[in-house]
Amino acid sequence: MARYESDITLFLKQLKKDQPELESGQLAGRDRLWDKAQDLRLQREFDDAQVAQKAYVYN
Repeated sequence: MARYESDITLFLKQLKKDQPELESGQLAGRDRLWDKAQDLRLQREFDDAQVAQKAYVYN
């Protein structure tokens, strides 16, 4: 029995087959925008600098 594949899945498979460099370009873009090293000391300083919100913000 053949498994069902949606039109979107078939389209994406064909697109990746036609453009094999597409996935490496996506990964490079992700590295450039999202996968960054985190500075934990700086993050801790940001967290410590937070001001507690009042119980009723409209005063």
